[in-house]
Amino acid sequence: MIANAAGTLVVLALVAVVNYDVVARGVFNLPFMGAVEVVQFSMVLIVFLQLPDVVRVNRLTRSDGFLVLAATKFPRFSRVLGQVINLVAAIFMLLVAIAIWPEFVDMLETRDFFGVPGVFTAPWWPIKLVIFISAALCSVMFLLKTLLAGQVDRIDDNPPKPEAL
Repeated sequence: MIANAAGTLVVLALVAVVNYDVVARGVFNLPFMGAVEVVQFSMVLIVFLQLPDVVRVNRLTRSDGFLVLAATKFPRFSRVLGQVINLVAAIFMLLVAIAIWPEFVDMLETRDFFGVPGVFTAPWWPIKLVIFISAALCSVMFLLKTLLAGQVDRIDDNPPKPEAL
C-alpha cells in the first residue's frame, strides 16, 4: 500500500509538471525543458509502484472468464488452475526481479543517465530499483495467493450461521 501511495504522489507530481509546462509555454513562451523525459520517467514509476497493490487487491487485468465458468461446475479444478496461474505469475515476477537486479547495480555504479545532456538528465538507477522492488513484491504476493488459496476458500465455503452474527 505504501508503494501504491508513492505511485499516487508521482501522478500528482506529473500533473504539476504538465500543468507548469502548459502555463509556462503558453503564457511566458518558456516551456519546461525535459517535460517529455519527466513524463517517461514518471510513467514507469507509476506502473511499477502501483503494481504490487493491484495484485494484492485482485485488480490485475486478466481474462479469468474460463475460471469463472469452470468454478460453477468444477470448483476444485478452477481453484487448482487459479493456484497454478498464480504460481506461474510468481515465478515470472521473480525472473523479472532477478533479471533487473544486475542492471540496477550496473546503473548505480556507472551513474548512467537518460535524457538530453544540457537540457534534462536523470539517473537510471531509481527506475531499475523500483522495477526490482515491485517485481519482488509481486512475486511474494502471487506466492502467498498460491499457498493460502485453499485456506481462504475453506473459510468462504463455511459462512457463519445467522445466530453467530
